[in-house]
Order: sequence, then structure tokens, then C-alpha cells
Amino acid sequence: MTLVVFITSLLGAMAIGVPVAFALMFCGVTLMWYMGMFNSQIIAQNMIAGADTFTLLAIPFFVLAGELMNSGGLSRRIIEFAIACVGHIRGGLGIVAIMAAVIMASISGSAAADTAALAAILIPMMAKAGYNVPRSAGLIASGGIIAPVIPPSMAFIVFGVAANVSITQLFMAGIVPGMLMGIALVIAWQIVVRKDNVKPLPRAPAKERLRATGRAAWALGMPVIILGGIKAGVVTPTEAAVIAAAYAMFVGMVIYRELKPKDLPRVILQAAKTTSIIMFLVCAALVSAWLITAANIPGEITRYIEPLIDRPMLLMFVIMALVLVVGTALDLTPTILILTPVLMPIIKQAGIDPVYFGVMFIMNCCIGLITPPVGVVLNVVSGVGRVPLGKVVTGIVPFLLAQVLVLVLLVIFPEIVIVPAQWLR
Repeated sequence: MTLVVFITSLLGAMAIGVPVAFALMFCGVTLMWYMGMFNSQIIAQNMIAGADTFTLLAIPFFVLAGELMNSGGLSRRIIEFAIACVGHIRGGLGIVAIMAAVIMASISGSAAADTAALAAILIPMMAKAGYNVPRSAGLIASGGIIAPVIPPSMAFIVFGVAANVSITQLFMAGIVPGMLMGIALVIAWQIVVRKDNVKPLPRAPAKERLRATGRAAWALGMPVIILGGIKAGVVTPTEAAVIAAAYAMFVGMVIYRELKPKDLPRVILQAAKTTSIIMFLVCAALVSAWLITAANIPGEITRYIEPLIDRPMLLMFVIMALVLVVGTALDLTPTILILTPVLMPIIKQAGIDPVYFGVMFIMNCCIGLITPPVGVVLNVVSGVGRVPLGKVVTGIVPFLLAQVLVLVLLVIFPEIVIVPAQWLR
């Protein structure tokens, strides 16, 4: 019965328009009332405990690094570098979008921010070159969701805190799956772009490619510093986030000189707003997580899926299908915070590697960012690129299928994630 109370109270609150954070708190209060243990101190203590985590300090600094990167000209130079390298290939601007998305993902870790930067620059260029605009917008949206999978990733930080899993190991485990998502998009793009009668850009001379590489060198050095420092054990993910923000500010203000002192209050305020939303969600979710454990909801769910406990692959398929459905209605962070405390005890009981599951779970949640009706990244690319949402949904279909196929492949062959992750650890 506690499972029914949990689901009914959470979905009922969201159905009448209650913000997700308050819906999570309402769900926790309802469970407390049902179990006869209502105590306002439990709510306050769990919310404070949810925010009082050193690891979560990485979130505001990675958010700030992403804002500084876009305002300081780092994003634009990465795109120019990609155009110089692969713009001359057939369908080159699409490959530029994917290549730039992967590079930017290794810097900011924000799907919405990366998508906005790519859409603002590349959609007008692709339209002018004769590419199908809805399909181009769909490609850019699909490339944007690679950001939370390739480190540094705020989604991995939130999951790591909620599931008590090593964030460093999650970061290292996300590299190969993120690259596979990019490769899948390149293959899908090369198949569908044949329908567009476009001419590739002229091949950039070697001198121009070198010049573009030189201009982007400072931006390209950022992921090397972040991932290299974490892998070498020199810095923790939280310390890497601080370095990333400081580096982005230095490059934007001193090297590229596009970030002015007068821009800093606006950039910091935007980063603070984004951080406050994420942190409030985390705090509210900790209340529900505590009650989920106290009510033994994972135990109730385990009874329903007990026949699958000894069949990990089938269990993963069922869970991935569940997350995919939930992801169509919820944003990335709420999905992580709601489902992680419910699913992790089941995953541990089934003997599935928590790091592997974390990567698969985040990949699945990211796919939800480009699925209607919510599809946060769909709305970003529609608004920034000025493409009707319905047309973006149509254009995204082949790339959505490509990402789902990657997910299925990794469920069938978990070694693709586990083996490289163990080596990188």
C-alpha cells in the first residue's frame, strides 16, 4: 500500500501543476502521515543534509564554467575548429555539429547550454547551405544530450550523491558510451543527409586549419585539464569544477578578450539561478529518499520483479523501458532523484555493477530530454533555432532511434562500458 501512496501522491501533485521539488516534498509528507510518523524536524534535517555535501559544490562551478565558456567565445572557436577540420565532407556541417557537441560536452556537461550554443550558430548556417532545417535541428538536439554522459557531468554528480557511487568512476565510465552516441549520430546523419541536395563547404587550406586549431587551442585544453587532473588523482571532481570555472574566466577575459568585467554579474547570476533550481531539487528529493527507505518501497517493488533478479539483462531491459517512459514526462534531474533511491537496492540485489547501471541510467534519462511531451532540449533548439516544435520532433526521429539502439547495444554487451571503465580507473 505504501507504494500506491508514494506513486499517487507524487503523480497527483505533478498532475495539478505543482513544481517537481514541492511535489517531492509533498510525497514525503504524505508517506510520513500514512505511516504515522509525521515530524517536521525530519523534513528540515533531510533537506539540510541533502545540501550539506562537499561533492555537490561541483555543480555551481561546472554550471558557471559552461556560462563563461559560452560568453567568453570558447564555444564559437570550437565550432570554427570543427568546420575547418570536417566541414568539407559531404554532410559536413552535420558532422561539425556532432564533433562540436562532443568537445563541448567534455567542458560544460550541460545539455541545454551546449544545445543553445550549437543551435544559435549552426542552424542558420545549415539552412543557408540547403540542409533540411527540421532534420538539422533534430541532429543538434540529439548531439546536445551527449553532454551529461561525457565527463564532466552534473548528472553523474547528482546520481553519485543519490546512489552513493564514486563520481570519479562514473566520469571515467561515461567516456566510451558518450563517444558511441556521437558515432551513432554520424552514421544516422550520413544515411539521412543523402536526401538533401547540398554542396559541402570548400576544403580549408592547411594554413587555415592550423590557424583554427591555434585559435581553439585554449578551449580544447580545458577537457584535457579536467579529465587529466581527475584521472591522475591530482584533483577531485569538485576541485576540477573550480579549476574549470577559473580557466574559462581567464581564457574568456585575458586570451580571447570577449568576456568583459561588466558581463560577469549577468553570467554569475544566471549560473546561480540554474544552481539554485538543481540544489532545491536535490534537497527536496532527500526527504522522499529517506521516506522511501523507511517505507521499504524498494522491497515492495522487488517482490513484483523477483523473477527477474536472477536474469540481469532482462531486468536491465525492463528498467530501461521504465526510465524511458518516465523520461518523456520528467526532466533529467527529477528523474534521477525520484528513481535512484527506488532502483539502486534492486540493482545491488541483482549483482549489477552500480557504475555500469549509473551510466546506462543517465544515458536513458538523457534520451528523455529529446522525447515529447516535455523534451527540454527539444524546446531549447526550437526556441533558439526558431524552428516549430512539431517540425523538430519530426526531424529528430532517426537520431532518437540511433541513440536508443546504442542503449540496447550496451544492455546486451555491458563489457563495452565495464571493461574501458575498469582500465580508466
